Amino acid sequence: MIIQLEKNITDIQRATLEAKLNAIQYKTAEVSTQYSEYIVGVGKKEFDIRSIGTMPGIRDIHRVSDAYKLVSKKWRVEDTIIELGDGLKIGGGHFEIMAGPCSIESEEQIETTIEHLVKNGVRIMRGGVYKPRSSPYSFRGLGIDGLKLWHQKSREAGIKIITEVMMTDQIDDMLEYVDIFQVGARNSQNFNLLDALGKIDRPVMLKRGISGTIDELLQSAEYIFSNGNERILLCERGIRTYEKAYRNCMDINAIAMLKEKTHLPVIADPSHGIGVRRFVESVALAGVMVGADGVIFEAHQCPEKAFSDGQQTLNFDEADALFTKLRKTFAFKQNL
Repeated sequence: MIIQLEKNITDIQRATLEAKLNAIQYKTAEVSTQYSEYIVGVGKKEFDIRSIGTMPGIRDIHRVSDAYKLVSKKWRVEDTIIELGDGLKIGGGHFEIMAGPCSIESEEQIETTIEHLVKNGVRIMRGGVYKPRSSPYSFRGLGIDGLKLWHQKSREAGIKIITEVMMTDQIDDMLEYVDIFQVGARNSQNFNLLDALGKIDRPVMLKRGISGTIDELLQSAEYIFSNGNERILLCERGIRTYEKAYRNCMDINAIAMLKEKTHLPVIADPSHGIGVRRFVESVALAGVMVGADGVIFEAHQCPEKAFSDGQQTLNFDEADALFTKLRKTFAFKQNL
């Protein structure tokens, strides 16, 4: 059960409501976000919902049987729209592309990538300054100094930044320079990190874990929402199976299922989803056709020289073609 409270609810009204819920053996949790205040009630006893909904200080009340309640579409029928400023929106019929290298490597690379994105009307640049790598000897990013340089160049060009945060103690240092925090697959169930990201007013893109189920992804999103941050994007980036022909198994089904289960925007990541450059375009377009609100993919001026993930990264000519096809495919999907 989700109870949305009126902004002017009094302390007496709140206490009366909680006493009523306790009387019917419902465990309660208060949630205060950027936009509203809620009480989440968990219990099994059947009761007349009107006996709660008509109490003073309550704006709305909903029955939600899912374990993940706040991110469920059972209470918020309208899709959430994430506003990034400067007219940029994701979700609810608004589609955006995010592109850029796997890793931020140098000032020159930042400048050439920004020039490429601006030319194509893409306003969100992806890239990593803290890189979780399987080998400790691989390139692991330029850190906060690289992020500051990237931020300076991006702001001059009107470009937004999405980048991965790996630890809770990185958040404060990164906050001024990041428009969307990305939680990578390896941290999808790092609940301390999710709790901390729930306490800031900045969009968070949460990637599905390598072996995570859809419900586990939604439960992870619930951690962020329940700590106060409603500005959440979900990302399907492929899961690990027994197949060795490609990097991951891009679960196109998951995009369609998530659009049914949650009001949050869903992003497709075909680069990690298949991990093979020549198939990235097809997988990206398939993601749009099943309902993705955006696509994030890797692009580099010369993928063969990229510090990481060159095998799944498009060159600029390939990215140019995909930008056009993505927009045409989204427009076609909207008109079906």
